[in-house]
Amino acid sequence: MNDSRRLLVLTRRRANASFRQRIEAYLGPLAARGIASEVVELAACPMARRRQLLRAREFDAVWLHRKTLTAWDAWALRGAARPMIYDVDDAVMYQARTAERGPHPGRLRRFRRTVAMARLTLAGNPILADHVARAGGRAEVVPTGLDAGRYPPKEQHENAGPLKLVWIGSRSTLKRLDPFRDMFAELARSVPGVVLRVIADAEFACEGLTVENVPWSREAEARLLAECDVGVAPLPDTPFTRGKCAFKVLQCMAAGLPVIASPVGANADYVRDGETGLHALTINKWVAAVGRLAADAGLRESMGRAGRRRVADEFDVAVLAPRVVDLIDGAIAG
Repeated sequence: MNDSRRLLVLTRRRANASFRQRIEAYLGPLAARGIASEVVELAACPMARRRQLLRAREFDAVWLHRKTLTAWDAWALRGAARPMIYDVDDAVMYQARTAERGPHPGRLRRFRRTVAMARLTLAGNPILADHVARAGGRAEVVPTGLDAGRYPPKEQHENAGPLKLVWIGSRSTLKRLDPFRDMFAELARSVPGVVLRVIADAEFACEGLTVENVPWSREAEARLLAECDVGVAPLPDTPFTRGKCAFKVLQCMAAGLPVIASPVGANADYVRDGETGLHALTINKWVAAVGRLAADAGLRESMGRAGRRRVADEFDVAVLAPRVVDLIDGAIAG
């Protein structure tokens, strides 16, 4: 095998959290294996993008992050004639607002085209891997990992005031809290003094509930999580959300917090009911789960420690890196 190989990494936006966790985290380990990477942000203009894609001729392989290929894109990459690894961590074949109607025809067509061209697809969870298999591609499940060392776990769990719930996300995902406004309002009525901290680049408000909106920053997110008591991950159940990779859940677990989650997609796996947190499907279940954890600091601590151990053992990028590098190395070698 060659001592040094070159990998062209293509993404829409390098600053995207998905890129940081699924791609950038592994560029160092790839370099240590002798695979040098160059990251290119894809242009919006098809002609400019064609020139970028044709540059694949200068490399040994292409690692495509998230984007699905138009017919024009696929033509350019075929012209470059280099093996491609595709990375997907979202149900890109659906539109979030219309997912219940089934896959969007154009999105599904592009997804199938991309999977067909890929020598290997790294899928963020088994549901996405199943989509890849049904489209005729080869998939390996690689969860979205994190650097557990960046998240000092919560140490003090005793009751020192009102229970503080925490949700972390972004402007684009904040709207998924809207279907749960009745649930949050009932929590405010049923659990005295409960507070919801929202860590995001936008604000959330719910009548009757005390909400503490805190701007997200990479530097502060770990501290902001550990200052809270319980992570919450409500999620509507749709074909689109079932493809989500539950990174927010892992962040809360890394911070040593128990998590209450809608058992949808990866949420149902990462939050082990009764071990690392609690599942909640209805308003009554949510109220009962929050009330139970509010009353039992020892349970919060034991669940938080179990979640932290699981993240460190299974989802730390240092644990995932050897397999990711092996998969990419093998795909380049063919």
